[in-house]
Amino acid sequence: MALRRLGLMSSTFLVMALSFVISFLSLLGQLRPWPATLPQGLLSLDIADELHYGPNATARFSIDYGRLTEAAPAAVLYPSSPDDIASLVRFSYASPRPFVIAARGHGHSIRGQAFAPGGVVVDMASLGGGRRARRRDRIKVPLDDVHRLLYVDAGGEQLWIDVLRETLEHGVAPRSWTDYLYLTVGGTLSNAGISGQAFRHGPQISNVHELDVITGKGDMVTSSRDVNSDLFYGVLGGLGQLGIITRARIAVEPAPQRVRWVRFIYTDFGSFINDQELLISISEEGFDYVEGQLLMKNGAANSSFFSERDSEKIKVLAAEFGVIYFLEGAIYYELATASLVDQKLKLLLKKLSFVPGFAFTKDVSYLRFLDRVHHDEIKLRPMGLWDVPHPWLNLFVPKSRMRDFETGIFRGILIENNTPMATVLISPMNRSKWDEKMSVTIPDEDIFYAIGILRSATMDDWKHLDDQNDEILRFCNQAGIEFKQYLPHYTTQADWKKHFGLKWDTFVQLKRRYDPKALLSPGQQIFTTSL
Repeated sequence: MALRRLGLMSSTFLVMALSFVISFLSLLGQLRPWPATLPQGLLSLDIADELHYGPNATARFSIDYGRLTEAAPAAVLYPSSPDDIASLVRFSYASPRPFVIAARGHGHSIRGQAFAPGGVVVDMASLGGGRRARRRDRIKVPLDDVHRLLYVDAGGEQLWIDVLRETLEHGVAPRSWTDYLYLTVGGTLSNAGISGQAFRHGPQISNVHELDVITGKGDMVTSSRDVNSDLFYGVLGGLGQLGIITRARIAVEPAPQRVRWVRFIYTDFGSFINDQELLISISEEGFDYVEGQLLMKNGAANSSFFSERDSEKIKVLAAEFGVIYFLEGAIYYELATASLVDQKLKLLLKKLSFVPGFAFTKDVSYLRFLDRVHHDEIKLRPMGLWDVPHPWLNLFVPKSRMRDFETGIFRGILIENNTPMATVLISPMNRSKWDEKMSVTIPDEDIFYAIGILRSATMDDWKHLDDQNDEILRFCNQAGIEFKQYLPHYTTQADWKKHFGLKWDTFVQLKRRYDPKALLSPGQQIFTTSL
């Protein structure tokens, strides 16, 4: 009995000791100096408990996927609802000492676009509970007996992979995607959201029916093409400058079951782009996805798509020509129509001019195809090749200048400088699938190309590759190529004005209307002072 009492006393003492330690640590947290850049009044708000500050709290939000720059916020907000975000923005807007605010989704910006130096970063992942199992509660696929499943409502913080999985349970899926699905809805819609489906369905921003947005005044506004349309069009592709997207209503269509995934190798650039342009001109009888890539001899065919034997075969070809290309396509289908896919593909192959004997096919599920980049991520992370600097450059280049771009950049700057292995995407787009009213800017030609020069680097060589990006931009400017940056990065308002072109004045007016104190997305460096 005495031993039993002793055991109970020991347990009680342990609980009391742990309680004391927790209370002491909590007190220490409260005694930390409040950030000088934030007004003390924030502590009186209902969201005070959701604000975290100090180096340990802000470190993760001081860097992004690019790992090229660093800037610490003063605090991080972990909201449990959009109301919490609105409260924060309203407080800043009304304060004599307004502070900047940036919404951060998956942190996949490249050059600090989601930073809020000295301000507050909003961790959008916290909406809906912070755990993915619960966050999917903020994805709704309404059933309508008349219209059936025409859209999905998704929180701005939702990852596209979760939107895909939720909609697939109802037999539908969004029509337009990004190559990588572990990005947030709000993040991609603030840019455009592009992949190989954009030639047919337009970018993701062309497939949105409605938005819930928190403006730079803290107003919670629902917008669409007919209601608050200026905000709706301005936010889509608006780089986070006019509001924080908390919900998007996205168009869906019946989801296919299978995908016939194909790649064709080219040694002639003219044949390569001619075939791409042919394929994006074909409607229902063509591919559902079209994208291309450059393959340099130092990194040819390093992809799980190709078998080891095929990879060696492609590397021999790349060594002979120095640079080759592959056209990637996909045909979506149902299991019941598999025989028709073979016939369709056979007819398409007759129209294309790839190198004979260099056509490769795979058959995969729709989910496996769309989530293909994540499969590469799973392999690269353990090798330490994922969380590294990413000096990326993304451009929209008009069709009429693609031959010049190939000569000067692909066979010039990249090959002559013996550039380390990179993924170089070359994707054709139909301008008619983009809405001119939206903030995003594209070249003024019916067909243009999205060029993505996507490099992974080390801390020792990223600056060299970044300098090479500047060299590419100088070449384009000197050659008079009217390109537009995608995921743009500029540091002067003059460059931003040139980027937006004829849309600049409208964009400034919208900024004055919806974020006049320039509180939102300061990391873009578009508006650095109050308007």
